[in-house]
Amino acid sequence: MDEGGVRFPVGPPKITMANKQSNINNKIPHKIPKDLNELLQSNINVLQKWKKLTPLAQNEWICWTTIVKKTETRKEHLVRLQEDLIKGEKRPCCWPECPHRKEGAKKWIKITNYKN
Repeated sequence: MDEGGVRFPVGPPKITMANKQSNINNKIPHKIPKDLNELLQSNINVLQKWKKLTPLAQNEWICWTTIVKKTETRKEHLVRLQEDLIKGEKRPCCWPECPHRKEGAKKWIKITNYKN
């Protein structure tokens, strides 16, 4: 805590093999979906890269993966997420940003775990 009593985040929570249902920083609107969590738990190399990402970068990957409409596109995004993380990419290429983080998006998109 600083002198004004404001709490600052200490960094992203650790994702461990024992903690299968891990959430990212609660200032970020997305939870790790089941399919992505299973992917992370099944590949230790991808999991290690994931743990080194900031909560914001994790959120970008989650949003990029889940915002698509078709199941086959989502599967393709999960494959690309794995490949890109292994290559050292921090965020999805050519992705402007998660639209759900914008203040104006709150009235259009239901975000169940968003906290200011």
